[in-house]
Amino acid sequence: MLIIVPLLEVIEALENAVAKLDKAVKKAVRQDSLCRLLMSAPGVGPVTALAFVSTIGDPKRFKHSSNVGAYLGLTVRRHQSGEVDRSGRISKFGNAMLRGLLYEVANSMLCVVRKAHPVKDWARGIKKRSCHKKACVALARRMAVILHRMLVTGEAFRWPQEHNPKPPQVVAAEA
Repeated sequence: MLIIVPLLEVIEALENAVAKLDKAVKKAVRQDSLCRLLMSAPGVGPVTALAFVSTIGDPKRFKHSSNVGAYLGLTVRRHQSGEVDRSGRISKFGNAMLRGLLYEVANSMLCVVRKAHPVKDWARGIKKRSCHKKACVALARRMAVILHRMLVTGEAFRWPQEHNPKPPQVVAAEA
């Protein structure tokens, strides 16, 4: 009993500190229009949006949106020497925290989000051919590209239009 009471006090102090930090992050995200824009994407919450905006900085410094995946370490590492050309795992260069957050975005998009999207279908195809983890890494790289494009253009995440064909109109024949 003598040891447990101080430990409970430490846990309570940590919970209070985490609550204050969480409140500060939410306040910062509410004030930043770019973070609010990124949160329109599925699975992107306040922490991920704030980490992406702060890591990328000025989105125009990347000539192509596809370069963001390499900047974050989400591209395949290659070993080339003479006749040897091996593809390995991802390079893991760049911000490890953002890379992990993007992996969680991809995982939630594959497992939690029910709405259909072509990017999600693409990742499910990878999952069928390979495994869930590789599909999540590929989807994380694709989501990084999409999020960067959203920052450049200022457009919110677009869901595909549901295909609701209009019934053909019947024209009455004149008598």
